[in-house]
Amino acid sequence: MHILDDLDAAQLRNDVPDFRPGDTLDVGVRVVEGNRRRVQHFQGVVIRRQGGGNRETFTVRKVSFGVGVERTFPVHTPVIESIKVVTHGDVRRAKLYYLRELRGKKAKIKEKRFSVPAKVAATTAPAKPAATPAPPTAAPSAPAEA
Repeated sequence: MHILDDLDAAQLRNDVPDFRPGDTLDVGVRVVEGNRRRVQHFQGVVIRRQGGGNRETFTVRKVSFGVGVERTFPVHTPVIESIKVVTHGDVRRAKLYYLRELRGKKAKIKEKRFSVPAKVAATTAPAKPAATPAPPTAAPSAPAEA
């Protein structure tokens, strides 16, 4: 392996969740305002993911006060504090540039439904309570000694 590949591999983040275009993300970005530092959350739909390795980027789009806002983030930058997947979207394209022209319900992305395997469904289903035996109605009393 080359020296540059080793250097790139050492700088990659390992806390990046699996996400694809169409997913809704909540990206926590560190922002410096004067002498204060805070985390600013940017929640929107991933419209593209490109590149690979240390140079990989993704673009998130949201509509804020009626204006479309897009931000492109490098995946492995230390400026990003957290990436959380809010919902998984069901789309058939890798680049969702067509969302820029759509408004209202037309710009809505279907949520991906995951099928639950039967084996997992059986283990997560609530167990039916077993029939409890009825308590004895009258216990036989001990015979009196005479």
